[in-house]
Amino acid sequence: MRYRSVAVDGPSGAGKSTISRTVAGRIGFLYVDTGALYRVIGLRCLQTGELGLDTLKLTMDFSGGGQRVYDNGRDVTEEIRRHEVSKAASDCSALPEVRAFLLETQREFARRHDVIMDGRDIGTVVLPNADLKIFLTAAPDDRARRRYEQLGEGAPPFRQILSDIEARDRNDANRAEAPLRPAPDAVFLDTTGNTFEQSVSLIEGLVRERLRL
Repeated sequence: MRYRSVAVDGPSGAGKSTISRTVAGRIGFLYVDTGALYRVIGLRCLQTGELGLDTLKLTMDFSGGGQRVYDNGRDVTEEIRRHEVSKAASDCSALPEVRAFLLETQREFARRHDVIMDGRDIGTVVLPNADLKIFLTAAPDDRARRRYEQLGEGAPPFRQILSDIEARDRNDANRAEAPLRPAPDAVFLDTTGNTFEQSVSLIEGLVRERLRL
């Protein structure tokens, strides 16, 4: 059986995870949030000051309808969503040894399931032969507003979130290892000003059309 794959790349705060998760649920695909994998390593760095790849057993569970992430059996799904983990994950993702460590883990999911996989280099590096590649973006202030609303009570000031997003954009785009950029054959989608449902409908329609679902 040949499984189908959709690669969704784009900058931080573009809505890749929530949109991809929703579309995957509607079409019966497995949603894989690869950014969560980097966040686990980023969390480790914040807590211990080192990568610790030699002792990391990273697993994911999809049985509950969502994606749970485990570091050596410890559920860190909520913990990795803290705002400060985002920058640590970006710093770690620039390291070749980190990207090499996670590459086969990501590809294995696509070999065994129909997937929508989102990240920074899915269409360019992880799944270069994906059936559909999408580069999803939005204006920095729009992405910062969405992140601010998502974090809710206790969120950092809006200006700090915007500054962090702009810094991460520069870091992701200029890193030597797998920089953030659209694949040559990716469909470029700017969702600035869209409601969540508008963005979901746009991508769901594109996926159904291209994959003939």
